[in-house]
Amino acid sequence: MEPGADKLHPIEASHLQARRERVFLIFAGIFLGTLAMLNILGISRFIKLFETETSGGFPLVFAIAVGVLPYPITFLCTDFISEFYGRRRANFVVFVGLLLNIWVVTIMWIGGVLPGFEATDPATGAVVLDAAGRLPVFFEIRALTFGAVTASMVAYMAAQFCDVWVFHFWKRVTKGRLLWVRNNGSTMISQLVDTTAVILITHYYAHALPINPDLPIGRQLTLFIVTGYTFKFAVAAFDTIPFYIGVHYLKRYLQIDPTREHDLRDNDPAE
Repeated sequence: MEPGADKLHPIEASHLQARRERVFLIFAGIFLGTLAMLNILGISRFIKLFETETSGGFPLVFAIAVGVLPYPITFLCTDFISEFYGRRRANFVVFVGLLLNIWVVTIMWIGGVLPGFEATDPATGAVVLDAAGRLPVFFEIRALTFGAVTASMVAYMAAQFCDVWVFHFWKRVTKGRLLWVRNNGSTMISQLVDTTAVILITHYYAHALPINPDLPIGRQLTLFIVTGYTFKFAVAAFDTIPFYIGVHYLKRYLQIDPTREHDLRDNDPAE
């Protein structure tokens, strides 16, 4: 029997298993917390990176939604979970993220239908606009959140499951070697799926992109996709360094061979 095992909580098989579960909870917590934050921030503001103009006089505005800033960290978290805990756990965390999206929408909806102190139209019950023609802050955030979450839920499911699948595809092909291939290959492909879906859904469903009606829509949407993907691509390339460092130290701390394909049973020290 392992020293001190009789003092463990019954749910913990060993100190090693407890250590593995703590690390898993850290990555899952960062993933889910970041996801909730970016869904609230979402498309509430667009950040102008820079602006230029083509030789033909077409303005090029490189901008990203503020919700994009923390998003790449979610892919780094699922890569760590995939590397050490296997595809099933990574997919499970992605599924919990979907439930979290639904939870955010539910709370925002309940917060909007319950009576408050805002002035309402007696005939329709709708909240009255202020002197500037705007809704109260909560209702503006609520409207933007609904649009952002609807767009992100579709893109999120497609991109995150794509990320997990491609990660393990490259892990099998390279037989656990070439860590940078599966890290960058999975993230960069899934980020393209995510960026394209989010931009198109945000425009055609939520109508929340800062579009200039006097310029061609196709060019502007393409520019938003290229800008968002370029930002995510750069971050994905940069996160290879912390991924390598993390794998190097965690494989010894967790006593897990990252070159193997893992599932939930692989993490049981009794096997």
